[in-house]
Parts: sequence; C-alpha cells; structure tokens
Amino acid sequence: MGLHLVIGNKNYSSWSFRPWIAMTVAGIPFEETVVSLDDPDFKARVGQHSGTGKVPVLIDGEVRIWESLAILEYVAETHPEAELWPAGRAERAHARAVATEMHAGFAALRRALPMNMARPPAARPLGDEVRRDIVRIEAIWRTCRARFGEAAGGPFLFGRFGAADAMYAPVVSRFHTYAVEVGPEARRYMDAMMALPAWQAWTAAALREPWVLPHDEPDWPEVPRLAAT
Repeated sequence: MGLHLVIGNKNYSSWSFRPWIAMTVAGIPFEETVVSLDDPDFKARVGQHSGTGKVPVLIDGEVRIWESLAILEYVAETHPEAELWPAGRAERAHARAVATEMHAGFAALRRALPMNMARPPAARPLGDEVRRDIVRIEAIWRTCRARFGEAAGGPFLFGRFGAADAMYAPVVSRFHTYAVEVGPEARRYMDAMMALPAWQAWTAAALREPWVLPHDEPDWPEVPRLAAT
C-alpha cells in the first residue's frame, strides 16, 4: 500500500499545500483525497485518520501523520533520496529553524492575507503587524539565499527545493495574490517557486474547484476569479 495524503481545498488550504508540493517536487508517489473545508462531514471524514480532525493527514499503512511539518519530517526519513533537508549539519539546522518559525508564527499575515490562489492579484491595506511579518519573512529568505542557496547553486532557500521551501510556499502564494511589494531577491525566489511544474499543477487544480468559502474570500461578497486553465 502506498502513501495517501488527505488534504483540504487546493484554493484555500495552506497547510495541505506544504506536504503536497514537497512530495510532488521530490517525485514521491502518493494518492490524494481532497475534502472541502466546508464539507458537513469534514470532521467525521478526516477524524477517522486524525484525532485533530484537521488536514493534512498522511497515511502510510497503519501509520498516520498529521501536521505539515511532521509529515515533511516523516517523508524525509522514509525517502532520504529526496534530500528534503540539506546534507550539512549547519544548513540543516538553519533550515529546520526557519521551517519551524513558519509553522509557529506570522499569525497577523495569515489572518490578513488568507491563501486564495484563484483570486486575481490585487493589493490590500496592510497593518503594522502584517508589515512586520513581511519584513521578517523577507529577511529569512534573503539570509538563507545569501548564506546557503547561492553557494549551493540553486534558486531556492538552500539551493535545491526542500522542506523549508515547502513550508514557505503558501507565503509565496499570499505575497503574489495580494501584490505584496518585495525586494528583488525575494521576487527572484518567488518566481522560481511559481515556475515549478508542481506549483502550476496545484494552481490549475485550485482554479477548477467549485467550492467558495466566504471566510477565505477577502473581497466577499464579491468573488473575483482567475480563469481556469
């Protein structure tokens, strides 16, 4: 029996996006089940795999792993050939630190700029807390690229795409959707992320989804949409 990933809507579920893009870029085969976050049976359907009743959940035989970062760690252990974490101890420690910071932080940004991949890019007013989150995230990206990514010869945080990039993928999406102004280094990183075939596949699927969740639609009651491809 292979890996099975249970996720939420591709348009809205930032937590689901992380393990999905990591496993897809790494070429790790898995089946997926999408459960809309507003499905009346969501808790029951997801709860049979996870006591939290939340997505994502990775199923590997009798093993159940929930929480995006825990899934990434499990996949990195079971598929070392994917090299989801950098090989060097210092690089690996730094990657885990910034990934954990993303997992636990940036609440103001999450609240103000919900992931919505189908929304045409347009700016929103940003409060001071959100701007502080943006400044910190740009600093993380800039430091990772300068200390590790450039030396490794790849366009991602530590050179090649890895778990840390997967953790920041929803932020790249948010910065793009809400036309957040960033510096040239952050823009190059965002362009590299959004050029990934896996990114484009997820986006195309998100645009085809029929569900609309009002609390994740910042322009509600209007629901502007990019054209599906």
